[in-house]
Amino acid sequence: MSLLKLFRAGLIALGLVALSACAGIDPAKYVNEKPTLDMRQYFNGTIDGYGMVRNRSGEVTRRFVVVIKASWAGDVLTLDEDFVWSDGQKEKRIWTIQRRADGTWSGKADGVVGEATGKLSGNAFNFRYTFDLPVGDKRYHVNFDDWLYLIDERNMLNHAQISKFGFNVADVFISFNKRLPAQ
Repeated sequence: MSLLKLFRAGLIALGLVALSACAGIDPAKYVNEKPTLDMRQYFNGTIDGYGMVRNRSGEVTRRFVVVIKASWAGDVLTLDEDFVWSDGQKEKRIWTIQRRADGTWSGKADGVVGEATGKLSGNAFNFRYTFDLPVGDKRYHVNFDDWLYLIDERNMLNHAQISKFGFNVADVFISFNKRLPAQ
């Protein structure tokens, strides 16, 4: 193959990767889905989550349980998350999330590079961000396309695709269950 043909093939491949990185479902597709997700209502109190990480080959590589303490201070949502992984590792992540004037959402947490951006529509919330992921003694910047779907007033499903250079490298699946208030 000539150098020119190899260069053209490389440009085409790079273009396809760039296009796939931009592709995605518009959250507005879920505008009529019920029940409607009210962030202030669902994310208030304690939420239990049960999840797993699946690599690009489909193998489950880790499982976890997470307890989230969700609270509001004015317009700022704080998610105080305590993870216990199947290998015994414990991890804490604290998110601060706020609705912007244009109706989108922004969020920050340790490990998030820059700012997470979110859109809420109907029963769905989509959060996208770059995360500084530790793997062994190395760190990788990966992209999360994180979707939350409200099932009913207590249950929510989460699916996050993790990608690098536009290629899916892992998926995270979580089932959330909001605890009933103590009576």
